[in-house]
Amino acid sequence: MPVPPDTGYRPTDEEVAGVHAWFAAYDAAAGRRDVEAMADLAVFPLNLVSDRSDGQGASAQWDRERFVATMSRVMGDGDEDITFESTRTPVFLGPSIVVVFTDSVMTAGGGTQRLRYADVLVRRGDSWAFQTMLQGGWGDQL
Repeated sequence: MPVPPDTGYRPTDEEVAGVHAWFAAYDAAAGRRDVEAMADLAVFPLNLVSDRSDGQGASAQWDRERFVATMSRVMGDGDEDITFESTRTPVFLGPSIVVVFTDSVMTAGGGTQRLRYADVLVRRGDSWAFQTMLQGGWGDQL
C-alpha cells in the first residue's frame, strides 16, 4: 500500500477504520445498484471534477436529483450485482477532511474495468460523507 503524504495530521486507527467502513457501505450500495442509498452517503451540492475529451478540465455541482438520475443511468439496469476490489489510500487533512485515492477493479456482467479515482470525504456528526468526486473521463457528461 502506498504511503500517504505527511499532512501534519495523524489519524487514529478508529478514524481510518471509519473511512474504510464508509467505503464498504458505499460499495455495497453501488453493488446492489441502490443509487438512493449511495446518495444518502453524500453532501449536496456534490462537487465533480473530471476532464473532457478535448483535454480540458471540467467541473460541476450536482444536487441530489441530478446525482440520482445520472448514477441510475451510469449504473444501468441489471439483476447481477457489481463487485469491487479496491485499494484505498486515505490522506487525512485534519480530523474532518480526508482525500481518498482508490485503485479498483469493477466486475459486472462478466466484464471487468479498472478504475482510478479520488474522493473528498467530510465528517458529518459521527459519520463520513463524500462531497467531491474526482475521476478522469467523465467531463463530457458533466
